[in-house]
Amino acid sequence: MVGSNFGIIYHPSAGGGSSGQANTSSGTASGASGGNSFNSISGGDRSAPASHLSDFMLQLEDYTPLLPDAVTSHYLNMGGFHADDKRIVRLISIATQKYMSDIIDDALQHSKARTHMQNSNTPGGSKAKDRKFTLTMEDLQPALADYGINVRKMDYSQ
Repeated sequence: MVGSNFGIIYHPSAGGGSSGQANTSSGTASGASGGNSFNSISGGDRSAPASHLSDFMLQLEDYTPLLPDAVTSHYLNMGGFHADDKRIVRLISIATQKYMSDIIDDALQHSKARTHMQNSNTPGGSKAKDRKFTLTMEDLQPALADYGINVRKMDYSQ
């Protein structure tokens, strides 16, 4: 999966007053014992969310997203947004990477469902477990429709 490394971006520090640990399987941080986590901080420690945010922003400097900073900056500038801080650009790159990986994952699920239906309709269909999938518009179109993006094939009969 394209976005499988999102869970390892946030690593809470041991001395930060929280007992949360990064959970790489689901992409969220969960509390080890006391119920404190990145998503639900108890109301007793008001500086904890600020320290988590500053730790995360510092980690953005070391993380290299799949989309280069120059590409993200170009499209942000085309949209009228100019960011001098490279951490903001990287944060937007990570959000874009997550969005794209969700769409591609949905397209993969559509492809698997389509090929499963094709193999179940044919007698003696192959059951290859190491099958390689190709991203096609036939699979991408319903995945994009789930996110409100309508894609139509060009009419070639003009």
